[in-house]
Amino acid sequence: MRNFEDDPTLSDLLNGDQLQRLNRILSGLCRQPIELGEQKTDDSVAVDFNLQTVGWLSGGESIGERQAAAELVSFLMLFVAKYRLAANLHHDTTEASYAELQRQNEALRASEARFRKLSGQLQEKVDEQVAVIRQTQQELFESARLRSVGQLAAGVAHEINNPIGFISSNLRVARDYLDDLQAIVPETTDNAGLLQDFQDLLTESVDGTSRIASIVADLKTFSSIDQADYSQCNINELLHSAIHLVQTEYSHSLQITERLNELPLLSGHPSRLSQSFFNVLDNAAQALRDDESGDGKGRVLVQSQVQGRSVQIIIQDNGCGIPDSNRARIFDAFYTTRPVGSGTGLGLTVARDTVRAHGGDLTIHSRAGAGTRVTLTLPVTGS
Repeated sequence: MRNFEDDPTLSDLLNGDQLQRLNRILSGLCRQPIELGEQKTDDSVAVDFNLQTVGWLSGGESIGERQAAAELVSFLMLFVAKYRLAANLHHDTTEASYAELQRQNEALRASEARFRKLSGQLQEKVDEQVAVIRQTQQELFESARLRSVGQLAAGVAHEINNPIGFISSNLRVARDYLDDLQAIVPETTDNAGLLQDFQDLLTESVDGTSRIASIVADLKTFSSIDQADYSQCNINELLHSAIHLVQTEYSHSLQITERLNELPLLSGHPSRLSQSFFNVLDNAAQALRDDESGDGKGRVLVQSQVQGRSVQIIIQDNGCGIPDSNRARIFDAFYTTRPVGSGTGLGLTVARDTVRAHGGDLTIHSRAGAGTRVTLTLPVTGS
């Protein structure tokens, strides 16, 4: 649509139908037909608009009729132009309003996108804080549990070591008395059998007290009663203690093969590392027990070695393995496949988090029916 300030032509002001209608009206008003067009003839009269000729009027009975008709058409053209101006103004206003609405809409979309991004960032922060809270709760739970174990071990060590000490002393004295009895008791078949049985009983009792003392020593090492939170750790000694505790729990029925190579001392938390080793070994023992298709030759391999600037502890069993359906959840806290009351579901979670807290990593490779291999990697830090 052309603006009012432009120099319009007749076709800009009137379309073909409007021009024909105007010619019919003008011819009806005059005594002879009149025609408005863009071509000039000898007797035509100019039709002006805004001081510009937009058309020529021909026909009519006289020059007077043509001039009167031309003035009427010019007068009508003024109102056509005013209507066109109003239409243009309305169009421009509508276009401007639409453009403003478009601008506001784009601004609203941009604002919405920013808020979505901020909302996503806020959700990430919330998730991070929730993860930190859960981790802190878990660490507090583990710390409290370790303190309880330490207190229990301290009580056990105090209450058992003393009686074990005088029992061992009394058994040694009894052995001395037995030697004296052998010298004074008449040498008969019955007396010889009785003295031999007495000697065997004393030997078994001494072995039993030594075994109890060894278990108490392992328990002290396991819970680090006499050590600070972080100290230089002998990984092989911690593994020995964890192995002895697991074997004791399973009545020494486990076949555990040890391939422990010489390792450097590591700075760490002995109690938590011992707990991690025990948890992994306990899972291996449970896997052997749960292996219904086993042939009775279940075994566990414990291996330690230096790998670059790290120490690797490998605990491998040939038990039932981990099904694919359970593999994604093995590190979930409180998730366990054992019967109710048989496990807390924190064993692997605690082991993994403990190893990570020492700057290391724990990986598991397992296949249902083919056993499980757990690798704990701990960095060797400079002294």
